[in-house]
Amino acid sequence: MRFIDAAKGGVYKLILTMGLLICATAQAQTACSHRGELDQRYCDENKDLVADTPKDPKAWQDPSTLVFSYTPVEDPAVYENVFADFLAHLSKVTGKRIRWFPAESYAAQVEAMRSGRLHIAGVATGPTPFAVNLAGFVPLVGMERRGDRSIGYTLRLITQRDSPIKSVADLKGKRVAHVSPSSNSGDIAPRALFKALGVVPGKDYEVVYSGKHDNSIMGVVNRDYDAAPIASSVIDRMIARGMFKADAVRVVWESAPFPRTAYGVAHNLAPALQEKIRQAFLTFDFKASALSKEFKDTERFAPINYLEHWRDVRTIQRETGVRYTQEALSKVGIKE
Repeated sequence: MRFIDAAKGGVYKLILTMGLLICATAQAQTACSHRGELDQRYCDENKDLVADTPKDPKAWQDPSTLVFSYTPVEDPAVYENVFADFLAHLSKVTGKRIRWFPAESYAAQVEAMRSGRLHIAGVATGPTPFAVNLAGFVPLVGMERRGDRSIGYTLRLITQRDSPIKSVADLKGKRVAHVSPSSNSGDIAPRALFKALGVVPGKDYEVVYSGKHDNSIMGVVNRDYDAAPIASSVIDRMIARGMFKADAVRVVWESAPFPRTAYGVAHNLAPALQEKIRQAFLTFDFKASALSKEFKDTERFAPINYLEHWRDVRTIQRETGVRYTQEALSKVGIKE
């Protein structure tokens, strides 16, 4: 009888333990009333499509050193000195030390924020939804242009000035450089927009991934590729730096504007720290800094809204089958 009683006691304990586990699991699943496309570790109860700051203050980060990274559209070493003035201002406003993180690929940048090793970043247009959904990235500001006060750039299809390519249709049978599978202007947008014009990338012409916008541009200049879809902002900066003459290439086709790089923070930084970082961007004297020499068309950092400004980008990614998963992230930044 004692054995049976003991056995029954064990069963009761097992049932109780299982019940507690089920309740805990149910509570965890119902703790977040809305998540959308965000990874399971994030919540979006206000439905603005970005991760909410954790409700529990114990989950907030307030490190003594903040790590900053700029999107690797070109060699990261080019931009460390360019951002020096801003990083000094950021340090003064936040009272924190600032360290530069030279991301070598879009995936590396997203993974660094996802793992908690990156706190503030400028993320390129196409990878921004990956960073938002997989890494808890919260876009705050973008660079605002002088004159029209837009935060946009365009997709330009370029070729050599003496090339026989006169239209998108002339790409058929050619060798065309795309940047990487996550690049908006360098891959995702042309796949959607060129298809609407009767040309299917990868079917009607050979796609060769260059890895970066500057690789695609210089590849066209040096005749390694017949053409390339690239970001207007990158080619304008390269011409301004004297990397090649403007008349070495010709623009075959140009899209409507897309938003440029999104600058933002990890969702779990302490709210007061997030606000100081936002103020650092908005109070920075852009025109008196080294950034103004690199981004000559820019007036200042201005507030952006991911829900609104990235609507077209998300639509293009959805229509081209992009899913914000770890598997998709592993393909971000492929270089060939």
